[in-house]
Amino acid sequence: MLDWFHITMRITVMTNMVKSLRSPPPDPDLPSSPPVDLAADLGKQLKRLKWFLWHGNVFRALRITGDLLVDLDVEEPSVSQAKLLKAVREFDGYLRANTARIPNYGERRRAGEAISTAFVESTVNQVISKRMVKKQQMRWSPRGAHLLLQVRTRVLNDTLTNDYQRWYPSFTHTPQADALDDQLAAA
Repeated sequence: MLDWFHITMRITVMTNMVKSLRSPPPDPDLPSSPPVDLAADLGKQLKRLKWFLWHGNVFRALRITGDLLVDLDVEEPSVSQAKLLKAVREFDGYLRANTARIPNYGERRRAGEAISTAFVESTVNQVISKRMVKKQQMRWSPRGAHLLLQVRTRVLNDTLTNDYQRWYPSFTHTPQADALDDQLAAA
């Protein structure tokens, strides 16, 4: 599942880019055409994009990114338009690469299910980040950090005991040690 926070942050960045756009001057060949407020139009499309993604409708979201790409791909884009075009292209690719990983976030939220992986990221940071900081005397190698994370995950999932019993058939689990570990961790 893609983290809703990451999707929202990308859309927020694009929304902020839209705010810096200026509308093109009216077309002198079409005096009766109303002036187009490009920034307002793109802002509305980005709101719709966010709504469709929140509701898991990736097909409609991709149609909107396609429309945005067409709207922004002009002969002589401003610097702001070129930056926004690049961001929309990247976001479109991100959505296409992760289509199967985008659920209906609204439904999940109403069901009390997770819409974010922040707790996983927090655990990873908590477990290994201190050792990866260059100011520490020792650092984890990438392999060592990966192995530690595997052990820590098994501890958190309460499956490490099963692994030990499989490796060492005479191993017995003592719940008192768990209580002592909890007391030490709280201190």
